[in-house]
Amino acid sequence: MSDKNEIVVDDEILVRVEGLSKKFCKELKSSLWYGLKDLVSGVSGSSEDRLLRPKEFWAVKDISFELRRGECLGLIGHNGAGKSTLLKILNGLINPDAGKVIMKGRVGALIELGAGFNPILSGRENIYNNGAILGFSRKEIDSKLDTIIAFAELEEFIDMPVQHYSSGMKVRLGFAVAAQMEPDVLIIDEVLAVGDLGFVLKCFKTIDTILPNTAIIFVSHSMPMISRICSQIILMEHGASKFQGDDVGKAIDLYYTRFASNDSNVVFDDGSVVLDKVDILNVKKEHGLAQLNWGDDLCIDLSFKNRSLKKLPAFNITIFDKEQRPVALLTPNMSSSEIEFNTNEIRFKIIHKKLQLSKGIYSVNISVSNLENKAPFLRINSVLDFQMINDVETWPPFLLEANYSRK
Repeated sequence: MSDKNEIVVDDEILVRVEGLSKKFCKELKSSLWYGLKDLVSGVSGSSEDRLLRPKEFWAVKDISFELRRGECLGLIGHNGAGKSTLLKILNGLINPDAGKVIMKGRVGALIELGAGFNPILSGRENIYNNGAILGFSRKEIDSKLDTIIAFAELEEFIDMPVQHYSSGMKVRLGFAVAAQMEPDVLIIDEVLAVGDLGFVLKCFKTIDTILPNTAIIFVSHSMPMISRICSQIILMEHGASKFQGDDVGKAIDLYYTRFASNDSNVVFDDGSVVLDKVDILNVKKEHGLAQLNWGDDLCIDLSFKNRSLKKLPAFNITIFDKEQRPVALLTPNMSSSEIEFNTNEIRFKIIHKKLQLSKGIYSVNISVSNLENKAPFLRINSVLDFQMINDVETWPPFLLEANYSRK
């Protein structure tokens, strides 16, 4: 608690959002007709929460939160969940249909690639334009100009029209202006994903520097980035909040769980062999998800129906992490004495002792192929998912046991 008190300069609420809702229409003609009817009837878009009319849907539905100086709110969810619409409302680009937004101080936003830039003006001229919009005098912008240009690494191109900039150059200039102008509220969308790794790391160092004096709203599909800076989180789905709070780790696990499918995703199948059963043994399950404590044995039970194979095939059992990166390959003993193989079925168990994967959600992929020429018979992604339970929060896929000792 003392650390939070040190970070937060004052307890003033810089962003207050109450019952924010926004709806759109799926068809242009209907949208124009509804807009005309609302205009004629004199109904204010933000005065009341109206019911949905035919072909309308909620892009944002009843979102509320408060954000103080020194706090960072992460917005996560799949594409179309309503994150970008919410940011556009917060930045004043579109009006809500219900609810209200109260912001205090200067607001910097980096929500769309090139947004806020005049394409026919140079980078230098756009810096002055954006600074003026934020309320800075020309003298104040002059004092920050060299720092902004150096941070954006655009010394050679700063007097070139922005319309000739690459996407990476636009991101560098946009973030440099938004961050170096030291706004009270900083809104950042997924645009940082366009930048190269070196610039992204520099951006996060800058965020660390300005965060104590700023309230940040950050949208990303990169969970390592979210966990890196966010103190609060909202998981959005179909415009609504499905999870909200300061337990960032729990929200991230829910994010991955909501995308995990219990249905097998068959990538290739020539009909030679059919997966009949796959399960993790000797574990407890919550909502159908197998849960293992760090250091438990992983025991996978597999059964296949043999349609036409005459010889024992090769099996590849691969574990994928939260970011859908392959992190481990489980190699079974290929001796026929250890695997039950006949004209009707193939059965075996894989046991890995003392599993040391880090906390989070993992999935298992299976491929079956010819042992000699590697020709595929069957490949299935995400045949099952499991969750590693641990008190330690870490993003590397392995949390390996080690002993520290004197030399």
